[in-house]
Amino acid sequence: MKKIIFAAAFLSCIACTGNKQEIEVSNDSQIDRTEEMVSIDAASLTVAAPGAFRILDAEGKELPYQLTYDNRIIFPASVKAGSSAVYTVTAGEPALIDTLVWGRQFPERKDDMAWENDRSAYRAYGPALQQSGERAFGYDIWTKSVSKPVLEKRFALDKNEHISFHVDHGEGMDVYAVGPTLGGGTTALLDSLGNIVYPYCYQNYEILDNGPLRFTVRLDYGPVSVDGDTAVIEHRLISLDRGSWLNRTEVNYEGLSHVAKLTPGIVVHKQNPEGYTLGEGYMAYADSTENAANGNGVIFVGVVSPESKGYMYQQLAEPTGDAIGHIIAPVDYENGKTFTYYWGSGWSKGGMPDTDTWNAYLKTFSESLKSPLKVTVK
Repeated sequence: MKKIIFAAAFLSCIACTGNKQEIEVSNDSQIDRTEEMVSIDAASLTVAAPGAFRILDAEGKELPYQLTYDNRIIFPASVKAGSSAVYTVTAGEPALIDTLVWGRQFPERKDDMAWENDRSAYRAYGPALQQSGERAFGYDIWTKSVSKPVLEKRFALDKNEHISFHVDHGEGMDVYAVGPTLGGGTTALLDSLGNIVYPYCYQNYEILDNGPLRFTVRLDYGPVSVDGDTAVIEHRLISLDRGSWLNRTEVNYEGLSHVAKLTPGIVVHKQNPEGYTLGEGYMAYADSTENAANGNGVIFVGVVSPESKGYMYQQLAEPTGDAIGHIIAPVDYENGKTFTYYWGSGWSKGGMPDTDTWNAYLKTFSESLKSPLKVTVK
């Protein structure tokens, strides 16, 4: 098992050319962008090294930032539709900020990989669970009704005091059913007959960013067999930002000798068999949880897949547990290529009130991807 945690890398200060610089962020779309994470090459800043400068908006308010594993500076920008905003970088010690985005492996719970931001929490299952014989293939969703971190507390209470994280103790819970399905937005290959070739649990991991604004983890899956290729390996690069309802995920495969079909998928449960939406640029499902009468609320699950040409419902040949099918978004995939999509969740008791609001968010997010913010360092 590989575990590498990259702290914010040290960046030597380039010879300073002044005591401030400006960053212009332009929004050519017709959508207001609010606290959307933008990035610049860290080497483009000559004021000071990370940790020795501040980023200020037009009103002089200081913004948080993070140096990422790939030597980018990220910070949240707010820009009205069809306009631009200018941010100033000045030398000085930045203010301390709360870490609301983080994750780690939890070997105390069969080496789950779990991460969270101020909106939701997520879990991917590892080798220990696979070795136990339990079948859980997809991403798990943990609801939150608070912005503060909850993972450490929930795992500790469950293990040490037998206070189950499957019950809402006032901050949310784990009440999403995964099992042998794609769960809350996992990718999988399709064989020549259109059957899902389920990935099992991750085999290796590497945490690249661990807050305060972004969590990034690389997970390796496989090998799996598909249409005669018997050693297909999958790599996933998952990032979650502060304030976002969606994870950004890059997927690529090794070992495919043919063009295959690849799809993200969301499991559909019998409690709400028609609760899915196949929209323009997104797909969504309102999951009413295993015990809908227990006051668990509704978990809204979504996928935005810019490369997919269509979305569809696929019934399970043999329903398992409460799962009866998936909504999927297939694309053609060639070995070694990178497929990028977005997946995530909201909760009716945690800031996402209803299906219409969730679907509108996904539609707007999909539209915004067509016109990314333009960032220029002056």
